[in-house]
Amino acid sequence: MELSIIIVSYNARTELERCLESLHASPGRVAREIVVIDNASTDGSAAATRRWPAVRLVEAGANLGFARAANIGIRASSGTNLLLLNSDVIVPAGAIERLIGELDRHPDVAVVGPRLVDGEGRAELSFGRMIGPLNDLRQRRLMIGQARRQPAALRRIERLTRGEQYPDWVSGACLLVRRADAVAVGLLDERYFMYTEDVDFCAAIRARGRRILFTPHTEITHIRGRSAAAAPAATREAYRRSRVAFYRKHHPFWAPFIRLYFRLSAG
Repeated sequence: MELSIIIVSYNARTELERCLESLHASPGRVAREIVVIDNASTDGSAAATRRWPAVRLVEAGANLGFARAANIGIRASSGTNLLLLNSDVIVPAGAIERLIGELDRHPDVAVVGPRLVDGEGRAELSFGRMIGPLNDLRQRRLMIGQARRQPAALRRIERLTRGEQYPDWVSGACLLVRRADAVAVGLLDERYFMYTEDVDFCAAIRARGRRILFTPHTEITHIRGRSAAAAPAATREAYRRSRVAFYRKHHPFWAPFIRLYFRLSAG
């Protein structure tokens, strides 16, 4: 089996069905399996997934978060390569073949991420430098500008995402990785319930001398899903916890300041 597609889903039935439809509309030439890990959704996601006989459904029984659920899917799969895929993405014909082609052309590359765009075709900032106080600030400013549709921010993101790059990380919304590299770093760190696990994962892979590639030659549509929108307060709290955990692991000096910042900004 050349590829295992791992999809973690939580209360995102509409997006999940759209994602699965896009994968089945153009199956392509790659021998693959699709594994959906349902984090105890209450919106009928599991029942909807069962309508696709070729899709393997793993019911987690609880909301385990992204990293832990993704690891369950990885261990339940057998592909030489792994494609971590959010349930809120749409995969066009030929995209998977192009991503695998990038891995085949770059033996020193362990992870490939595509250009992500929203439903209106605007580029998403889906890669970057290693998280740290200064890089965090730069990235956040751009993302706020993007959310507010500030012309300068949108133009800069468009420019950044038009060229091939070797960043420190790419987004876990669509992340292709060689299984051997994923296993070598112990899969995803399960201390991250949601957010930042992709940056940490890429950091572990880079620490072994492997490279991360962002390619603009493959474009995936990322329709921001309803899992986060349905519970904004819980989502913000999960983001804060993951960020603090990341700083404790990678920048322990800064962790108390990050924790204090979140406490003050929440109050």
